[in-house]
Amino acid sequence: MMIAAAGTRPQRAEGRGHLAAKLFDGRTRLRELYQEGAAKIRLPDTFDASMEAVIINTAGGLTGGDRIDWSIEAGAGTRIDVTTQACEKIYKASAGTAEVTTSIKVGTQARVDWLPQETILFDRSALFRRLDVDLDESAEFLAVEAILLGRKAMGETVMTGLFRDRWRIRRSGRLIHAEELRLSEGVAALAARQAVLGGQVAFATLLYAGPLSEAYLGKVRLLVEGAMGGESAWDGKLVVRLAAADGFSLRKILIPVISALRNGAPVPKVWNL
Repeated sequence: MMIAAAGTRPQRAEGRGHLAAKLFDGRTRLRELYQEGAAKIRLPDTFDASMEAVIINTAGGLTGGDRIDWSIEAGAGTRIDVTTQACEKIYKASAGTAEVTTSIKVGTQARVDWLPQETILFDRSALFRRLDVDLDESAEFLAVEAILLGRKAMGETVMTGLFRDRWRIRRSGRLIHAEELRLSEGVAALAARQAVLGGQVAFATLLYAGPLSEAYLGKVRLLVEGAMGGESAWDGKLVVRLAAADGFSLRKILIPVISALRNGAPVPKVWNL
């Protein structure tokens, strides 16, 4: 019988994926692609001038001590839609914190839509997530991040754990949006507070930065009317906050809003698989 040596470090998932695009002959083309460890990037065929990138964590989820890094660079005039193969699952952590870091650069007259599917947090999970974006003065950017505190249909409840989410969005080096979210210790009790989630277990933030923020506001306001949340636009950006009783209810509101912020384009096909 094999006995593990004292102090043996548990195996952890690590990965790094990098994608850079350039404009060639009127279409967004691949300039650089790098993938290491559990991080994979796939590029499905598109039928227009844009590029779609599907990022994949082949570890099948994350737990304490795992680390994934993504970086996206959109060259001048390019258009990239980035999504995930499936929902990311953050499992119970026996020790340490899972970390996911995303860095995005958007060049002159370029646009990136960051559209990962929902992140599912399980009880006693621990995640620190960072999003850093650097925009050219003429660039457009759309970000969507949705969180599920367990899967309601499976009877799951997140009683305790840790979730930190840090966003820093800059345009030409000037900070235009910053936010910090922290849910820790008694997560269920915190989410039950009316000033936090009012007992809802699914929530999302959408941010659009670009010249159409004011124009999109009216469309978005009609779509979220009656939902728990709110929307506002100022200084070249639009922010939408949404909360719902479960993931299905959140998607029913979220998908039309994403489409509106994409000039009517649907969400990536993997969202419907």
